Amino acid sequence: MPAPARSSLRRRLFGWLMLPLLVMLPLLGAALYRQVQHSAQGWLDEGLEDTALTLAGQIDLRGGEPRIDISATMDRALRFDRQDDVFYLVLSPAGTVLQGDAGLVELQPRPHPQVAGSAYYGDVWLRGRELRLVQLGRECGQGACQVLVAETLHKRDALQREIATYVAVNGIALALLLGVAVWWATRQGLAPLTGLSAELERRDLHRLTPLRASLPRELVPLQAAFNRLFDRLGRAAEAQREFLADAAHQLRTPLTSLQTEIELALLEPHDQRLDPLLQRLRQRVVRSARLAQQLLSLARAEDRSVDVGQRIDLRDVAMESGQDWAHRTLPHDVDLGFELAEAPALGHAFLLRELLENLIHNAVNYAGPGARITVRCGNDEEGSWLEVEDNGPGIPPAERPAAMQRFRRGDQSMRTAGSGLGLAIAADIAARHGGRLDLLDAHGGPGLRARLTLPPVSEG
Repeated sequence: MPAPARSSLRRRLFGWLMLPLLVMLPLLGAALYRQVQHSAQGWLDEGLEDTALTLAGQIDLRGGEPRIDISATMDRALRFDRQDDVFYLVLSPAGTVLQGDAGLVELQPRPHPQVAGSAYYGDVWLRGRELRLVQLGRECGQGACQVLVAETLHKRDALQREIATYVAVNGIALALLLGVAVWWATRQGLAPLTGLSAELERRDLHRLTPLRASLPRELVPLQAAFNRLFDRLGRAAEAQREFLADAAHQLRTPLTSLQTEIELALLEPHDQRLDPLLQRLRQRVVRSARLAQQLLSLARAEDRSVDVGQRIDLRDVAMESGQDWAHRTLPHDVDLGFELAEAPALGHAFLLRELLENLIHNAVNYAGPGARITVRCGNDEEGSWLEVEDNGPGIPPAERPAAMQRFRRGDQSMRTAGSGLGLAIAADIAARHGGRLDLLDAHGGPGLRARLTLPPVSEG
């Protein structure tokens, strides 16, 4: 069953921060639109009222009767507008048309306002056209003259569309800017957590030192909890290493004694029919002793107290190992050779000899009789290297990662005796030194080439 998709904390924070913004922005945009539209409407209404006040100022009384004289030039000035049609009408207190467009009478002017400066505003329809109207009252003797000024709504509609466009564009731009700002703030706010995750990713049983990062207050308890966990893991790993080392050490002595006794039994007069049994016993004891030695090497490789920062030369390590193998009995027709060059490195000589011992032992054990095994070392731009090459059956590329895991053996290796620890121990020692162990094809033919690469040594 596939695992459920995991939500991202960053996306969750971003979503919860953006949700109220996305809800509020349209409401704020609508409120801003109404406010700006109301202000613009007021400015345009004031323009109409100014025209009405101008007309009202032209009314005078002659013989007690209101009169108004508007010249053609003034009439054009009052009606001038680049976008709208302007209409006006001046009525006497009795409702008689004094000046202007008589058609505005159809609007049924209100009886109020009664005094100059008091105005009425409204939207009206006249002959299928919507108009904006201002009606202003002015004292005219025994009553109030009414001044009406109206105009079409072209510039008002255009202004509303322009305001709506500006508000929408700026709202969208603001939403995008806020989205970027919230995403950046979320990323920065989670940066300490990301750094803590990266630091935890680099931790393993070989590196359980406490976390020392400077973190926000909210993450300090989490860091403390991890440090307590690392402490418990470190104590458990140390107890496991001590048990492994003690057990391996305790097994070596009786196994060595048993091996000696079996070899003496083979030398003493005995029934020759027992030779196959004694040889099998001897092989089993040798294998058990080898396993104990490997377990001890594994414990040493994981010991954090071992200083792997000593200046050494891999050539010296290989030479010492070669001298050791010179005194051993190799299988029939096995050719073990050395091609050594200067290879300065930082490490622990004993652990690196254990690594080389396991590589050579694997090559001798699995390459078989007639094998040709070559130990090389040198130095290049990647650092110092040490490799063991054989012309045996090798390991298929698909099986090589598993071959470096503990107690895992390839199909080819199943034909020979072994515990499946040799390459795993070599890989652990390589990692302990900050290097890597690669399983490669042999040069120019079948076989396997196990190559250790260590970091370059700085001068000084």
